[in-house]
Amino acid sequence: ALGRIHAREETLAAVDELRAAGLDNFNLDLMYALPSQAVDEALADLEQALALGPAHVSHYQLTLEAGTAFERRPPPLPDDDAAWEMQLACQSQLADAGYRHYEVSAYALPGRECRHNLNYWRFGDYLGIGAGAHGKVSMPDRIVREVRWKQPKQYVERALAGEPVMERREVDTGELGFEFMLNALRLAEGVPSALFAERTGLPLASIAHEIGAAARRGLLDPDPSVLRATPLGRRFLNELVALFLRDAPRARGAT
Repeated sequence: ALGRIHAREETLAAVDELRAAGLDNFNLDLMYALPSQAVDEALADLEQALALGPAHVSHYQLTLEAGTAFERRPPPLPDDDAAWEMQLACQSQLADAGYRHYEVSAYALPGRECRHNLNYWRFGDYLGIGAGAHGKVSMPDRIVREVRWKQPKQYVERALAGEPVMERREVDTGELGFEFMLNALRLAEGVPSALFAERTGLPLASIAHEIGAAARRGLLDPDPSVLRATPLGRRFLNELVALFLRDAPRARGAT
């Protein structure tokens, strides 16, 4: 129904294989606000997922992405109020089960937060290796993002020719504040303010105007030692992050 290549049975079989191998530190992805879904059905889905004992759960709302079959032929989705009710109910169920809501759509048992995702949200560096891989590398005078060729056959051919990178670009200085906040504000605990200069090479003063505007609107914690969205800011994260865009239309909306 969702256009995925696997069904419920494959998910259950995969978990059985993990258990048989002695592995219990795994994540389950689960969407809500599915076509014609009601709140009790979303809660039932989550209850079944939690019964499998994952250490980590990625729980997020179905969105209709551009260029997909769902965008061309939209299914009957729950309205915004119903989706919001599902989100709140599921968040409560996850909390009752001991999962900490540490990132916009990520929940983990104590000590089981996803370390590689935490590196992304804290604007850390990472190497992209293999077909379709993305990488971000900071240098003394610039930050570079790379994308490898997406199709495996094409990637191998290009790599053997010494050209594994499909796209390489330097992040413009004017974009760094937005890129940093786009990632860091996803974390419920935010990040230390000092991390901004460490990861971007820019003084925090370079986004002081935007920080002040966000704090005055109640979207950003006024504590100067931390960059952290308030509960209101987490509810309207798109609007909060858009405040840090330079020379671009100010987007609105809730995440």
